Amino acid sequence: MKIAVLGGSFNPVHIGHLVLADCVCQELGYDKVLFVPCFLPPHKEMADAAPAEERLKMVELAVKSDSRFEAEDYEIQKKGISYTWDTVCALEKKYAGQLTDKIGLIFGFDLASHFENWKNAELLAEKCRLILAVRENELEQDAGKSRNKAIGEYKIEKNGFSIRDFKFPHVKVHNPQLEISSSEIRSCIQNGKAWRYLVSDAVFEYIKKRGLYGCKNGGSE
Repeated sequence: MKIAVLGGSFNPVHIGHLVLADCVCQELGYDKVLFVPCFLPPHKEMADAAPAEERLKMVELAVKSDSRFEAEDYEIQKKGISYTWDTVCALEKKYAGQLTDKIGLIFGFDLASHFENWKNAELLAEKCRLILAVRENELEQDAGKSRNKAIGEYKIEKNGFSIRDFKFPHVKVHNPQLEISSSEIRSCIQNGKAWRYLVSDAVFEYIKKRGLYGCKNGGSE
């Protein structure tokens, strides 16, 4: 069985996460994608964070209808700072004898820019198959950077980081151009803007029921 891991705060999980996981299965032939909500991320603060158990529950609801997807609670149960290295090692033990390939590790352009600072980054790159989720515009911008370099117009992308700068062995997967982020969803909820179709039906109902992110009176659809 080919397993890939998609980690994050999932604060909240949204349809962009589900679409990306689907692309990994369809394009790279993975049998299962494990959604791993972190307890505490090591490299960023979690603004307006729902409790860990609530974020896990939303992930469980979001993936319930697709047998290829599964919520993994390792980091929530472990508590403390969530390091991908620790998680992958634990998952290798959990799925010992079932894996037909290295565990795939899915992450985007923003995380790739500081992957080298992750715990045991070089060992992690050897242990996993790194799957870099790239949007079409990021590929186009990177190609533009390469072309412009010859005429002295070296375009800076994402604080100076380019896809071409990522030196660890990896494969790319198409990340559809969906302008959705968890922070945007939280902002929409808090400001009474429409957010109904940015999350799955089950997650939408859960956020309303629990009053998460300041959702009041059923929220705005």
